[in-house]
Amino acid sequence: MARKLVPGKLEKRSLGRTGEMLSVIGFGGIVVMNATPDEASDAVRMAIDAGVNYFDVAPSYGDAEVKLGPALEPYRKSVFLACKTGMRTKAEARRELEQSLKNMRTDHFDLYQHHAVTNLEEVDTILGPGGAMETFIEAKQEGKIRFIGFSAHSEEAAMALMERFDFDTILFPFNYAIWHAGSFGPRVMAKAKEKNMGILALKAMAKGPWPENADKSRYPKCWYEPLVSSEEIRMGLRFTLSHPVTSAITPGEHELFKKALNLSDSLSPLKKKEIEAIKLKGLKENPLFNYPRA
Repeated sequence: MARKLVPGKLEKRSLGRTGEMLSVIGFGGIVVMNATPDEASDAVRMAIDAGVNYFDVAPSYGDAEVKLGPALEPYRKSVFLACKTGMRTKAEARRELEQSLKNMRTDHFDLYQHHAVTNLEEVDTILGPGGAMETFIEAKQEGKIRFIGFSAHSEEAAMALMERFDFDTILFPFNYAIWHAGSFGPRVMAKAKEKNMGILALKAMAKGPWPENADKSRYPKCWYEPLVSSEEIRMGLRFTLSHPVTSAITPGEHELFKKALNLSDSLSPLKKKEIEAIKLKGLKENPLFNYPRA
């Protein structure tokens, strides 16, 4: 994996075989969901100033597309823009793609992904006759998308997709607790690496499921309990980025995204003693995902 270090900015890493170099921290569109236009513009400007060039959004993120589109428009030519669709059939995926392009004020996405694929039935629909993959392939021929990827929250779906199509990228939960306590992720990462795919990470800054009766009001955009202190966030990101991961997308909370950006100079790979320490810590956590499913 090629790496590019620029003082005071986020490190950039190569994205599989695409030839692209992405910032190790990605901007998740949920950050600007429900934001005012000025707030969205400020968040994007903050990200750009820190060296972020990877932005990811989806239609299922509330009004994130219509907020991110105008805010990102001045920088569009210099960033890598990823979008997703949760639609599984050709016609539905086409409608969602065209609407997302309009919302994002762009004529193409650098990466378009099948969103949150969970089971083998979905895989069969996506890749079968009249499935969403037909729209992806046509859109690539039309120049509306450059690379094809997927996100998944199940090992079964991820492994099946990689076996059956030559994807450019995968977006998957790679997290210290999920990896060690849940035994979730190692097989997927090994397969993606074997196929020379670009590996993008979700949930690097997750602690685990929200405890019962937890006060979730401070982080309403997080469906899981996030890591919140700078030291915890650094640990979580360093674990994920010590693997052959190009970039990690932070939780959708503006405060947590900002904390991650402020750690840009301290995300070096874990040392041997730290690897053992984080393994022990991870084994004590209640992971978001398990394999096999609990």
